[in-house]
Amino acid sequence: MNVPTRLGVYAAGLAVLFGGAFVAGSAVIPDSTVASWTKTAQENSMDHTSTTQASAGTGSVRGLSLEQDGYLLGDVAAPDVVGKAGVLSFQVRDGDGDPLTAYTPSHDRDLHFIVVRSDGTQFRHVHPALGSDGTWSIPWTWTAAGTYRVFADFVPAGRDASGAPDVTLTRTIGVAGDFVPAPATHTSTTAQVDGFTVALHGDLHAGTMSGLTVEITHDGKPVTTLQPYLGAFGHLVALRAGDLAYLHVHPEGEEPAEGDLSGPKIGFMADVPTAGRYLLYLDFQVDGQVHTATFVVDAAPDAAGDAGTSAHPGA
Repeated sequence: MNVPTRLGVYAAGLAVLFGGAFVAGSAVIPDSTVASWTKTAQENSMDHTSTTQASAGTGSVRGLSLEQDGYLLGDVAAPDVVGKAGVLSFQVRDGDGDPLTAYTPSHDRDLHFIVVRSDGTQFRHVHPALGSDGTWSIPWTWTAAGTYRVFADFVPAGRDASGAPDVTLTRTIGVAGDFVPAPATHTSTTAQVDGFTVALHGDLHAGTMSGLTVEITHDGKPVTTLQPYLGAFGHLVALRAGDLAYLHVHPEGEEPAEGDLSGPKIGFMADVPTAGRYLLYLDFQVDGQVHTATFVVDAAPDAAGDAGTSAHPGA
């Protein structure tokens, strides 16, 4: 039974309940009061139904299920222990249960595969190879034990990559070994990676597109040799802390051509559905080498709200 149907049954039950109360207690409850109760119950039911339908239609939260739009992420085969070299492989299946073999490129790739431990550490963004039988595979070795979430982000063939949102499917994988918990996360808007300093500027507000800018320096000097990577001068992945919901982040500006250089700043637009903590992972490329910077920021409830920590350096 779907949500609107359940709410309709609920409203009908309230009507019967209040009707019964009227019959049993008509001597002490005026007709006008019973009518007011019934009207209020019906209006509340309609309000909840509208809210549920509106929320379901936003499409802003993805990557919480192994199924979306009729597509299913099959079992993910991978080494089951830390340090063991092997292959990570999986298939995406369509509504008929057949392996999906045709994709529409999005951000320069047919499929993006994100791996992250449930505490937000050990992030990897890779691009497996697609076999003729619809199996994606990539050489793989785990470097830390724990429970991991994997995300397959793609656009099926025939779907406009700039129109409907990507399909984002997820599964959980357990990796054996000596588990070392990560420290508690604190807000952080400056990252040090491979000699680069990456600063994040901007505010996140729930329910609206928020502008973010990253600025990259090396030895205190602006980096102006950023190379295109995945159709932009940087690629940003955002996950909601707690459930690791996968959020769509759009780079600003025109898609660069091969050979173009930019920097030191990269702009993004992020749409976060709820207030709270978010984990952001920036991939950028210099001299053919991809680097990943990690940030932790808190989103305010709305554009006018004061709650939450803004993404300012030193937060």
